[in-house]
Formats: sequence, C-alpha cells, structure tokens
Amino acid sequence: MELAKNIFQTKIIRSVFAIILGSIALTISAKIKIPFYPVPMTMQTFVVLFLGVSLGYKIGLASIGLYLFEGILGLPVFSNSPEKGVGLIYFTGPTMGYLIGFLTAGYLASKVNSKDSFLLVLTKLVVATSTIYLLGLLWLGTLIGWDKPIIALGAQPFLIAEVFKVILLALIAKKILKIKNFI
Repeated sequence: MELAKNIFQTKIIRSVFAIILGSIALTISAKIKIPFYPVPMTMQTFVVLFLGVSLGYKIGLASIGLYLFEGILGLPVFSNSPEKGVGLIYFTGPTMGYLIGFLTAGYLASKVNSKDSFLLVLTKLVVATSTIYLLGLLWLGTLIGWDKPIIALGAQPFLIAEVFKVILLALIAKKILKIKNFI
C-alpha cells in the first residue's frame, strides 16, 4: 500500500513539474517574436503543439491553461506584455482568439501517436494549428471589424513560418513520443 502511495505522489509531483515547465516554455516562446500588427509572430504555436504531443492532453492543456491564467492575472507572460498592457485587458485584445485556440490546438496535437504515418501526423498538426487561426481570425474580425483585411492582418504573414514549424514538429514527433513512452 505504501508503494502505491509513493508512486501516486511521485506521479503528481512529476505532473505539476511538467505543467510549470510547459507554462515557462510558453512564456519564453512568447518573448521570441517578430513584431507584426496587430498580432506578433512568435514560437508559441510550435510550443503549444509540442506540449500536446509530448505531454498528452491532460498535462499539455494544464500547462497551456496555467499560462493563460498567469497572463490573465497580470503576469507579463504574453508576447507584447508588459509593453502593451497586462492582465485581462491585454488578454481580451487582438490576440485573445489565438490564445484560446492554443487550448484546442494542444488537445488536437495530443492525438498524434507513434503509429501514425508522417502524413497523418502532419495532417493532425495542420488541423490543430488551423484551430488557432480560425479562433484568432474570428475574434480579430469581431474586435477590429469585418470590413478590415482580417486574413491579411491575422494569418497571411504567419503562414510560411507555420508551415515550417508544423513540418519540423511532424519530423520529430515520433522521437518525442518514443521518449515520452520510455519515461
């Protein structure tokens, strides 16, 4: 009985540690950016997909959720914070839809498994990334007006970088899953 209790406690500690590290990785990836208006280009989409693939949906979503919660509370974890504001005011700005899309993308990326072919992994990651842009563009259009060039502002400048990030992750996904299954 004591062994089972120790294993359970160890698993909880490892999970909490992974959640915190995932949130830190998202914060760092938010600060690696190329400034665009109204949405900056960052490495966050890569990290979101990586967290889904490597940690699974429970721990991956908890990491993403913690990151969003930290930002809403006012910690300067988001890409343009603290320069452009912090907390709920920043969160509800032009990037809110993309940030919420991180949750759906992380969940969908967690569905990649080691038996998937490269093409299937690539497809799953493209679909996951697409949800970030779908929710992001819907919110951006609602916020700044549908008469503006929403796709040109909120998606087009990022597509080549997204293709590169998705292909890179698809290439290393099987190795990530082998490590995950080994640990």
